[in-house]
Amino acid sequence: MGGTVQTDIDPRSLIGRKAFDRDGAKIGTVDEVYLDDETGEPEWAAVRTGLFSRDAFVPLEPSEVVDDTLRVPYERDLIKAAPDFGVGRHLSPEQELQLYHHYGLALPTAGSPPAEEARGAGAAEAPGDTEDGSGERAGEGLGTVNGSGGSGG
Repeated sequence: MGGTVQTDIDPRSLIGRKAFDRDGAKIGTVDEVYLDDETGEPEWAAVRTGLFSRDAFVPLEPSEVVDDTLRVPYERDLIKAAPDFGVGRHLSPEQELQLYHHYGLALPTAGSPPAEEARGAGAAEAPGDTEDGSGERAGEGLGTVNGSGGSGG
């Protein structure tokens, strides 16, 4: 029996794993993992679907690691229809809300709504960003752990 993806798993270990939908159909390979900056917990994964090298964002909270794969409890068509925001970029509050709505997920209740939580963190943060400036380093939101340091994979 697999476990729900939480802080007990190293998000880097998800990168490169094959991802499957609720029926066992292959979706693709985990390309990046997006962490909540406030909690440090893995929240979203970008899965390379193979269709025009497109990445589909999938929620990690209801997903499970089973054997050596990521099992996402949604239909393949819904996953492949998820918004593609590109990887290695800042996930804006609006984009995160789109993902919650796309998957019909309840918005997190730990403090603020995702629009506030997702403010400004990303894979590449500029050193000069501050809370009182652009909000880009507010210490809240989504950062990434990516696997694209070498030759893909």
